Amino acid sequence: MDINQDYLLKLERELKYRNYSSKTIETYTTCTSFFLKYIKYDISKISKETIIDFIIHLQEKKKAPKTINIYKEAIKFFTKDVLKINLDFDIKLSHEAKKLPIVLTKNEILILIEKTYNIKHKLILKLAYWSWLRVSEVIDLKVTDIDIENKSIHIKWAKWNKDRITILSEKLIQDISKIILYKDKNDYIIESERGWKLTTRTLQKIFSEALKKSWIKKEATFHSLRHSFATHLLENWTDIRYIQDLLWHASIKTTQIYTKVMSSNIKNIKSPL
Repeated sequence: MDINQDYLLKLERELKYRNYSSKTIETYTTCTSFFLKYIKYDISKISKETIIDFIIHLQEKKKAPKTINIYKEAIKFFTKDVLKINLDFDIKLSHEAKKLPIVLTKNEILILIEKTYNIKHKLILKLAYWSWLRVSEVIDLKVTDIDIENKSIHIKWAKWNKDRITILSEKLIQDISKIILYKDKNDYIIESERGWKLTTRTLQKIFSEALKKSWIKKEATFHSLRHSFATHLLENWTDIRYIQDLLWHASIKTTQIYTKVMSSNIKNIKSPL
């Protein structure tokens, strides 16, 4: 076993021991592997200056601040908790530009779903919108997570490794009931044609194709479905604290961003001319 692989296995073991999610383990391992390659696998080179040089290297590669922050967290964990190296300096996170979420109108959502003819693909979009699911949550959703009687969905190992309960819309009950009828409790709700687990890339592609068919020109992503429903709830005068709980936002400030993209606010403003 080469020394690089040995370090990565130690990192993976420590992350598993601390009960990190499989997605975080994969991300931290990838970032650390890239860092090790940068220092040519020489652990003795790790220092404050080396890490700063690496961060500058990522910036020159045009990596987004959010991506760079993930690298920083991975390196910090690797050096402190795996190598037991105390660098005695705080790795400050990069400033991320505050962008407003891309939101689709209610009519655009309807068109998006209507223009999606594949039954599975249509259900994926419906789940993401009506149950406020992230792309990873749609992928990981299993039969045992669905509670038809109580009209709820149990999301396991959600963001920050926390479980949460979300609503199963009445508009989804019939579709969900049909698809789980002949499935075992540990089967995924939506699988590939070969019965495999779907990937994030597949779901993003499904959304992208639906966007093209709908002639919607906004730079929306799969996550825009979640943004859109939160905004539509606000437009319907739903209490913002309730929306915060449903979306599992730690801070009300995160939820308040949707007030800035509400169409009702903009429509009520008239030009002085």
